[in-house]
Parts: sequence; C-alpha cells; structure tokens
Amino acid sequence: MKVGVVVFPGSNCEHDVVEAVERVGATGELLWHGDSSLGDVDAVVLPGGFAHGDYLRPGAIARFSPVMGAVAKFADDGGPVLGICNGFQVLTEAGLLPGALQKNAGLKFLCRTVDVRVDSTDSVLTSGAARAQVLRLPINHFEGNYTCDPHTLDELRAEGRVVLRYVDNPNGATDDIAGICSSRGNVVGLMPHPERASDDLLGSTDGLVLLRSFLGVPERV
Repeated sequence: MKVGVVVFPGSNCEHDVVEAVERVGATGELLWHGDSSLGDVDAVVLPGGFAHGDYLRPGAIARFSPVMGAVAKFADDGGPVLGICNGFQVLTEAGLLPGALQKNAGLKFLCRTVDVRVDSTDSVLTSGAARAQVLRLPINHFEGNYTCDPHTLDELRAEGRVVLRYVDNPNGATDDIAGICSSRGNVVGLMPHPERASDDLLGSTDGLVLLRSFLGVPERV
C-alpha cells in the first residue's frame, strides 16, 4: 500500500509519518503541496506542523494549495484521508470536515501525552480498535481546541462521527473531542499524533492501533 504524505511549507512531521506507516508495512511517499496530482497513492495523510507559518488561521492558506483539489476528489471517491494536528486544521478549513480549531483554553501551547478514548469504530482510523479502548498519544498544539455549532455537534453525535475523545480534556475542546470523521468515515482528523506513538522508544505504540486500521493492516500476533 502506498501512502501519500502531503508536504506544505512549514510541515514538520512528514518524515515521522512516512517512518510510522512503513513500520506497519506500507510505503510512504512525500507529495508537494504545489502539485495538482496525488499520483497512484492508496491513502493520503496531511501531517502536523505549521503550514504556511499558520498565518491568518492554521490551515487557512494551505486549503488553497493545488494538491487540495486532488485530495478533495480522492476523498469524494471514497479514498482514506487522514489529517493529523495541523492536517486536521487544514481539513476543516478546506470543508472536508466540519467545525474549526481555535486556541487552547488558557492560551497555552501543549506538548504532552494524553489519554484518548475510542468512541466510534465507524471510521477508517478506528475500525480496527475497540470501542471504549483508551490510547496514550502525544499532543503538540496551540490551536487544538475543537469547536462547532450546536447543530453540527448534534449531527456528529447522532451519526457516531466523534471517533476519539479526551479522557481528561487538555485544551477546552467541545464535548472533549479529539478526533472526528466525515459522514462516510473515510476522512478523519485528530489533534493527537499517532505517528509519535509508534515505537517503544517513543514511549508508546498505541498509535499503531490507529495506523494499522487506517491502512487496513491486521495486527501481527
């Protein structure tokens, strides 16, 4: 399986993602944001970082990159798309996921490991996990406070589209939301970094639960 990892000016987690997906048996390929084609990839990841320096709002400029047209078509055709941290912000700005990410409560940059609970397995990222499973994943953000209007929140809840919730909300996110998916479950955004929890040397391998699910790779026994 070939995974395209989009690189925006200011991305800083693209190589981490490539290494993590290769750890579970896929092939990672870097894709430049200025290209209008995804090539022959089987899945797409928008990695973390500070796309275009996070000027205006995080992801607000990146959404206009030529590659995003191809990402939108890929998603519309049912292809698996994952946005991690800054990538989640880009997906909301591009309208591929609802809501928005705002500054953390307390206006502090957060860099630590948190517990998240799997609240839905109806997405490409969580279909291989167990409902109510708790995962230890790192966060690294200043604008990770997910927000949406009441109608959108009702829809997300009713349709089982809140895929991950914080056990102990670190940033003030609405309804403790750490990750959501599209109505078809093939587009997912989350603020925690699964790629940074993919090796014992990193302190946790819980991220592999999500990455294996995203790539359709069964867990080795």
